[in-house]
Formats: sequence, structure tokens, C-alpha cells
Amino acid sequence: MQPKKILCISFSPIHADARVLRQLEVLRQHGEVTTVGYGPTPEGVKHHIEVPGNTPSLPQTPLGVARLALRRHKAVELGSPGERAVRRRAVESGPYDLVVANDARALPLAFAAADGAPTYADMHEWAPEERATVLVWRVLVGPYMEYLCRKYLPRAAAVTSVSSGLAGLYSDRYGVETEIVRSAASFRDLTPTPVDPNRIRLVHSGTADAERNIMELIEAVEKLGKRFTLDLYLLEVPGGHLKAIRKRAAMTPNATVHEPVPPQTLPNVLNQYDLGVFLYPLKTLSHRYHLPNKFFDFVQARLGLVFSPAPEIDAHIGEYGLGIITSDTTADALVDALHDLTDAEVAQFKNASHRAAKALSSEADRATQSALVARLLAGKK
Repeated sequence: MQPKKILCISFSPIHADARVLRQLEVLRQHGEVTTVGYGPTPEGVKHHIEVPGNTPSLPQTPLGVARLALRRHKAVELGSPGERAVRRRAVESGPYDLVVANDARALPLAFAAADGAPTYADMHEWAPEERATVLVWRVLVGPYMEYLCRKYLPRAAAVTSVSSGLAGLYSDRYGVETEIVRSAASFRDLTPTPVDPNRIRLVHSGTADAERNIMELIEAVEKLGKRFTLDLYLLEVPGGHLKAIRKRAAMTPNATVHEPVPPQTLPNVLNQYDLGVFLYPLKTLSHRYHLPNKFFDFVQARLGLVFSPAPEIDAHIGEYGLGIITSDTTADALVDALHDLTDAEVAQFKNASHRAAKALSSEADRATQSALVARLLAGKK
């Protein structure tokens, strides 16, 4: 019997995209996988169609921007430089038994390549507000994302998202059954490292995005004094401010900026620290219901967690006793949360992560996604 042919599309650097890499591990169990995305060929796939790095996935040409402004969304589909660069190869590389679209912007190409095969939409964020804090995005791109979701999600054979809150939004707005596949990291056989009563080691990993209050983390550790240290593992992104973060950290003796670490090795690197910290203002619905990679990375690293308030995260931290929820997203709130923390309390949080590591690993999510893929390949919805 010929193996099933599966196409996976993600307008991201797939080789460094933790969620898509976990998805590919599941897809490879069910067939022969071709990927479309930026960057080099991900490990284990049969074929890779690389989107040129200088071709954006949104219609940023003058004509494309004009069409977005005029809400001529149908004319925008498949018209971005990135889509045009790979459309022919993606379509002609078929036929496929299943096509997977990661996020709304991949939906037009996914349906074009599917040619009637089932299409599975994995919606990582709340697409209509993915970058809604940026005015140009909110005015021009947000309505296009809404159009894509309204047009394509009801036609998808399956839809998933990362949290119950986001799944509920997709179901309510677009009338689609939305299953939950969290962005949980693979289980790591690690143990909590001892806590030094004289030194509590804070750590943060992720993108150097201005929305993620990294400057506030540095300010907080400066105010907390030499008993606390902060290590940052940051990935530079367009529109980020890594240079400014490095400059600010260089003026703070107990803050250090490191090069980013590949997703596969990140929990092992983080394991040497005590508390994973994240202050994230909830400016959009996507923010409000987020349950990010780093939450699960911190748990697998056996760290205690210190996060700013968000419904999904609050529930998980409370259920498993993983750490502290700050009062808000400011440096002062982080200082208040940590100032009187004892080494025994930190050890308690780390041990709670150790106990929860199995439940909060990707195993359950892989099972959900694997059953979904098997169902679609068998011709069932």
C-alpha cells in the first residue's frame, strides 16, 4: 500500500517553530510529509518547498495594500509574494490525502493545494487579532484574517486551537467544532535543581518583542538586588527590540542576555534555573486566552512559574500549584511577588512542576492530534 501523502503549510521558519515541529512528528506517523515554509528542510520530512526569505506572507506590495484598504479580500488571496513564490510547486506536488494549514494566512494555499482532499486548520492564535496592537495590522490585515476565517474554517475538515478560551471563540464566531491541541512540550526526564538560599535564578525565553515587557523584567531584577539574577534567552524578530534589551541588561549587573536556544534543547538549558518569569499585557483576545510554549517549557524544565494574570494560565498554575500570579504586568508587581519569597517556597514550586510534568507534556495533545489525523485520512470528519 502506498503511504498517505500529507502537505503541511506554515508561513514560519518551520525548523525553529516548536508547535509545527511537534505537529510534524505526528503527521510522519501517518504518511509521507511535504512541508511549505521558510527556512531549511525540517528533519524527517520527505520534501520541503522553501518560501524565499525575502517574500512576505502578507500582500505588502502597493497593489496588495490598496486591495486590503479597499476590503477587496478575494483579490488578495494567494497574492502575497510568499504565496506567489510557492503556489505552483505546492499545487503540482500533489495530489494529497490531507493538507494541514497552520494559521489563517495559510488557508488559501492549503485549499488550493488540497483539490478536494480534507484540510485541517490549526489555529495557533486568535487570527483576527493576532497583531492587533499594531495600528496598520489592525486596520488592514485584521479584517483580511477575519475574512479568511469566515470563508475557510467552515469548509475545513477539522479545526484546532491551543486553549479552551480560543477554541470557544472559534466555535462561537465561525460555527465550527474546535478541538484543543495545546502547545505543550515533550516530556523531559529531568529533576528540579537545588535552590541556593542566597541566589534565586530567574529566566525568560522567547522573542525580543516589545509587547512582552522584557524591560520590566530587567527593571524588577535590578530593584530586587543581588539575591536575584535574570537570564534572557531571546530570539530577534522583525519589529523587536533586542538591541535595546541588550543595552539595558548591560547596565544591570544581575541581568544577562544569551543567544536563543533551539526548541529541542531549551528545557534542558532552562533546568539550571529556579523560576520562569513572564509579564504579558492582555491587549487582545488572543493575549487574553493565550497558553504559550514557554509555560510548558518552564514546566518541563522543572521551574517554578511567575506569570502575570491570564485566565488559562491562572487556572493551570492554580490547579497544579506551580507558582505565583502577579497582580499586574509591571516591574513593581513582579518585585512585590518575589521580594519575600523563600528558597523553600521556590523549591516547592519546582517540585510541583516535577509532579505535573507528565500531565502538562505533549503526550495527551499528540494523542488528540493523531486521532484527528487518522480520522481525516480515513475519510471521516
